Amino acid sequence: MPLALLALAIGAFGIGTTEFVIMGLLPQVAGDLGVSVPTAGLLVTGYALGVMIGAPIMTVLGTRISRKNMLMLLMGLFIVGNVISAVAPVFAAMLVGRVVVSLAHGAFFGIGSVAAAELVAPEKKAGAISLMFTGLTVANVVGVPLGTFVGQGAGWRVTFLIVAGLGVVGLAGVAKLVPNLPKPEGVQLRQEVAALINPQVLLAMAMTVLGFGGVFAAITYIAPMMTEVSGYADSSVTWLMVLFGLGMVAGNLIGGRFADRRLMPMLFTALGGLAVVLALFTVFAPNKAVAAVAVFLIGALGFATVPPLQKRVLDFAHDAPTLASAANIGAFNLGNALSAWLGGIVISAGYGYTAPNAVGAVLAAAALVLAFASQRLEHRSGPVAARSQRPATGRADTPAAEVVHH
Repeated sequence: MPLALLALAIGAFGIGTTEFVIMGLLPQVAGDLGVSVPTAGLLVTGYALGVMIGAPIMTVLGTRISRKNMLMLLMGLFIVGNVISAVAPVFAAMLVGRVVVSLAHGAFFGIGSVAAAELVAPEKKAGAISLMFTGLTVANVVGVPLGTFVGQGAGWRVTFLIVAGLGVVGLAGVAKLVPNLPKPEGVQLRQEVAALINPQVLLAMAMTVLGFGGVFAAITYIAPMMTEVSGYADSSVTWLMVLFGLGMVAGNLIGGRFADRRLMPMLFTALGGLAVVLALFTVFAPNKAVAAVAVFLIGALGFATVPPLQKRVLDFAHDAPTLASAANIGAFNLGNALSAWLGGIVISAGYGYTAPNAVGAVLAAAALVLAFASQRLEHRSGPVAARSQRPATGRADTPAAEVVHH
């Protein structure tokens, strides 16, 4: 695999760390900035909304420059946003810093997915995408626990300065290792929008929203579920989240490996397995061992859907994939926000901390239904669908393997 994928993975690692580390540092941030913990929670909500809104906007703004230059610009925004967060004197400034970082998030993963796919031969696209996303998953195993540890010991501001430093490394890596990957000549904004509203692209995004809704319905409320229902100590939650992160890494790599061979069977297996695990977790959460295994499997099955869904978006938006790819990253965050909201509703209604698992099972099952519908539509479309799945490349008529030599 090209070294350029390492640079993209480093950027993804930094973004993943800054996105999730705030959850473990909310009490410290709230206390230092003089706000309540629920108010500090707006740093999480604002970030998710920023990703959803910023992904398509930043992608559109970057249509006139090369993908490499846009990736460098986005890493610059990432650095600036984290520095603002680190030195923020008041909560409003901290929120501004988080929003600035979130603007880089969706577009980086969207454009990075297209760039990763262009760096390798067509039959290795999903594997390349999964390697880039490995940076995000490893962040949950290494970056987030370490960032939380440093923040609790040396102060949360130090954590965000370190994350900004990761951004500098990522920026240098992109500048040095990523080849010049110009935007396909002749692709206009209307082509990007037309690709975005392709029925198969919309179905893939809907699967992303529902599938990841299933994951985060459970994981958002994992701390009270593990302590109040499963009987774990508060100190165990960090290691359970590491277990979830390990599942993410494994699922992402497995999903990338098999999506290049049998994309739809991989998607059916992951979504179906996720629905079953979440349904069983609803019933067997009081068992410590079962709960721990479930946390790992939720991470693995959920992130096994990332490479196939992202690749499917690229396949069906082949002539203008950038906006569609970035919008799909926004769909991940929409799924997070939707599931957290639904999970809060069922808990508030008195159904207990295991109820979000049931919500997640329903969402994952709905995503599986859409996957079958997508395959049925593809079969009915016949040759049109086959033409729609030409490799996403630097130019519409250039094989992906040739782009490496640019």
